[in-house]
Amino acid sequence: MLQTPYSDKLPPSHHNIGEYPIRRPNRAPPTAAKDGPRTNDEIRNAQVQLIDQEGTNHGTVETIVAIRMAGEAGMDLVEISPNVAPPVCKIMDYGKFKYSAQKKAAEARKRQKTVEIKEIKLRPMIDDHDYGVKMRAMQRFFEEGDKVKITLRYRGREMAHQEIGTKLLDKVKADVAEFAKVEQDAKFEGRQVVMVLAPR
Repeated sequence: MLQTPYSDKLPPSHHNIGEYPIRRPNRAPPTAAKDGPRTNDEIRNAQVQLIDQEGTNHGTVETIVAIRMAGEAGMDLVEISPNVAPPVCKIMDYGKFKYSAQKKAAEARKRQKTVEIKEIKLRPMIDDHDYGVKMRAMQRFFEEGDKVKITLRYRGREMAHQEIGTKLLDKVKADVAEFAKVEQDAKFEGRQVVMVLAPR
């Protein structure tokens, strides 16, 4: 090849006409993880432990035979225990099975109640009627599974008689002991005392 004044300044691929840069082979995209158990042709094992639609255990069966049996029954072969050798598979209606599993999951989510913290405000010199109203509200919160934050606020000269507030909080603890427990004992925050109770 003839050297030109500029040839040494050209990139290597231009020195040899007809040569192309090496291309890397395209990588296959990663397979998406399957949501739920493997079914029918997705089961790659040569053999499976087969349970039919009636619950009868057929022992170890060729996977092809098991898939054919499921097809003849108008159902699917579903892998229910993948981590044993050979895996356990059951003949069932996978559509119904999936619907039932989704329904159970939705019901479980409904039952998971978010615990809230309700606040009850008290005064050291609260009268009996108001105390009774507050206690009934508190009991309702505990029955609903919520926690209760009790805030006892002192005003003016009441700070000089903190023992009255302490006695009141002790009375509250005793009155709710049957259905609630102390999660955070009484502590001062400025001019108020805070105590948190949780349902038993």
